[in-house]
Amino acid sequence: MIHDTPVTEDELHAYVDGELPSERRDAVEAWLAAHPDDAERVRLWRTMSDMLHAKYDHVADEPVPARLALDRLTQRPRQWALTATAAMLAAFLIGGGSGYVLRGMTAQTTATTSFTGDALEAHRLYVVDVRHPVEVGASERAHLQQWLTNRCGWQVRAPELDAQGLKLVGGRLLPGPNGPASFFMYENASGERFTIYASRATSASSNMRYAAQDKDAAMYWADNGIGYVVSGPADKEKLTQVARLVFDQTDQAGRKL
Repeated sequence: MIHDTPVTEDELHAYVDGELPSERRDAVEAWLAAHPDDAERVRLWRTMSDMLHAKYDHVADEPVPARLALDRLTQRPRQWALTATAAMLAAFLIGGGSGYVLRGMTAQTTATTSFTGDALEAHRLYVVDVRHPVEVGASERAHLQQWLTNRCGWQVRAPELDAQGLKLVGGRLLPGPNGPASFFMYENASGERFTIYASRATSASSNMRYAAQDKDAAMYWADNGIGYVVSGPADKEKLTQVARLVFDQTDQAGRKL
């Protein structure tokens, strides 16, 4: 019978995304009719996809920023970092309300602005992706942590955020302003996603700084040469709670993400 034809998880995702080959559509629909658990998973994926599209469609079609291209790590990183900083500062001076809103700017926060901007761009780029939001999934947590540790050059650990209802989705390697960056993504039951971006930083400040852009926001701090940015929906109270949980775990463990 047609509903006995094996259906893979990739095919279920392709069905939700509208990318399933037409010759497999009948088989998948018959499978779902006969397997209510899979049908419920598909329903939840569609609901999550609709929520993400409603929240982020205004940025989903933007080109990948040049600063997030991995090959840029080996292409004059110092010049790139200076250019990015200058561009971000110009956005503050010219853009007014459309720029990033940072609290308590000083002469030392120019690099912080660029660092936080990189993290927010990465957050906005990847949280909209339902099918491939990360390179390595949470099921390979130990491998993910070791891989990022080896590439970044410091001890990388994915915090436990269950206290805030957040489960690890996975992570990926990204370029940072001064070398590689680790990037973790978390998700709650309602489909909201939070990300943690960490890379080497030239400024040191254990005081958290808040930044917002449109419907997204970030909390930044730095410690012992590593900068951290926790990004998520622009709910400052909730974002602060998540960031504090990340901060406390890394502080208690005596090691960096």
